[in-house]
Amino acid sequence: MSSSLTCMSLFFAWPDGTPVFEGLDVTFGPGRTGLVGVNGSGKSTLLKLAAGELAPAEGSVRVAGDIGYLPQNVTLDTRLRVDEALGIAARRAALHAIEAGDAAEEHFETVGDDWDVEERALATLGELGLGHLTLDRTVGEVSGGESVLLRLAALLLRRPDVLLLDEPTNNLDLYARRRLYAAVTAWSGVLVVVSHDRELLDLVDQIADLRAGRVHWYGGNHSAYEESLATEQEAAERMVRVAESDLRKQKRELADAQVKLARRKRYGQKMMDQKREPKIVMGARKRAAQESAGKHRILHQERLAEAKERLDDAVEAVRDDDEIRVDLPYTAVPPGRTVLTLQDLELAHGARVAGGLELRGPERIALIGRNGAGKTTLLRTIAGDLAPVSGEAHAHVPLRFLPQRLDVLDGALSVAENVARFAPDATGNRIRARLARFLFRGAKADQKADTLSGGERFRATLASLMLAEPAPQLLMLDEPTNNLDMASVRQLTTALESYQGALIVASHDVPFLESIGVTRWLLLDGELVETDPEEIG
Repeated sequence: MSSSLTCMSLFFAWPDGTPVFEGLDVTFGPGRTGLVGVNGSGKSTLLKLAAGELAPAEGSVRVAGDIGYLPQNVTLDTRLRVDEALGIAARRAALHAIEAGDAAEEHFETVGDDWDVEERALATLGELGLGHLTLDRTVGEVSGGESVLLRLAALLLRRPDVLLLDEPTNNLDLYARRRLYAAVTAWSGVLVVVSHDRELLDLVDQIADLRAGRVHWYGGNHSAYEESLATEQEAAERMVRVAESDLRKQKRELADAQVKLARRKRYGQKMMDQKREPKIVMGARKRAAQESAGKHRILHQERLAEAKERLDDAVEAVRDDDEIRVDLPYTAVPPGRTVLTLQDLELAHGARVAGGLELRGPERIALIGRNGAGKTTLLRTIAGDLAPVSGEAHAHVPLRFLPQRLDVLDGALSVAENVARFAPDATGNRIRARLARFLFRGAKADQKADTLSGGERFRATLASLMLAEPAPQLLMLDEPTNNLDMASVRQLTTALESYQGALIVASHDVPFLESIGVTRWLLLDGELVETDPEEIG
């Protein structure tokens, strides 16, 4: 029997009663599946239900085979040895006991058929770029990316029949991502991956689009899915135009019918007043006319209602493709103006900028490098949050910094109130008018920051920084696409198209960096140097 993961009639709601799934049916069979959907659609929740981390209120999850699960946020006990983190410590101990001459049956039972477990473990660590982690050393303070890869190594060694990955590339640098891509490409069995990483999603065999509590299937990788989606959108928009035309036609026909019926009614009343026919004949004619008019009116009203329903269905089929469109002329920087100067800068954790580096005009800088290289430290030093060990970082224009953790907002304040903190002289109406361009319209602007979804929180943070006064002419973003769905990434891209100042973006997401028009690539690897992203492939 082939491996599979089946969810039947799943019902699940959050403790406050908000429903996530109501009778969801879905089956994942052999092959690589990319599970996509907007923030808040329930992708991570579905994986947790499948992995047994959450229990459904109703319904069931059936797994044909063994299941492995890599959660979005991986934490490891730093006191563990590497072999314990990999889940092979007992087998290693049994092997070593047998090699030392202890022929106890329990040791052979523990080893089973896995006599090459140590060799496989070391090979797997090497393939994932963790060859420096020997099996007997303690995990220690590994980086977030190394934690993800170590947990993935443990899963690969287990060889589960069904593998679930939730945003596996979030904390991985370019080097580690490419090792993960290789592992995904080589995977046989059932693989379900939730990700916003377009390169990773282009390695899958099919896309499962989770929206409105249902899964819609698309064959092929993410690029094929986007093409199918564009075709669907064009068809849906055509249907809206047809339905709108039909609705206008039905409204005209109903109005025409009402005019004709009114004329007939006036003519009948005139005949009654003039008594040109016997009373009984006129009464019968009046009743027949009223009955005919009633049927006619009902027919046109039904046609109008059906036309409205068709229009509603057509509009429902069109996705909400709102984009951030905001005019930010005050962020403009003249081409020759010096925006930022770095001089003989040594950072708190050892990285440095030898000599001098200048950023001039509306340049768009991509800051890349391995996890732990010091990219965040460099941005925080430029922002003034951290003091350098030596040297100086001097911004010559107003700057704003968007950190990874999005901890800029005050959760107790509304979106509008948060923006007002950064633009205290702006009127309430001005703030609301500008927030509407960031898709916070009407009551949405009054929503508390703590109640926002991940994508909404990102947009609110971005609005607070980009609408700040004085207008930021240097904007620094630290891993801005982490945890964003595809729609939110597109919204960020369109927002940055309107930004006319200088940009520094630290990111491992090369397609995103290319989409925002990067003019210079800087690699931080001990020292900060200019590079070409293809050179580190």
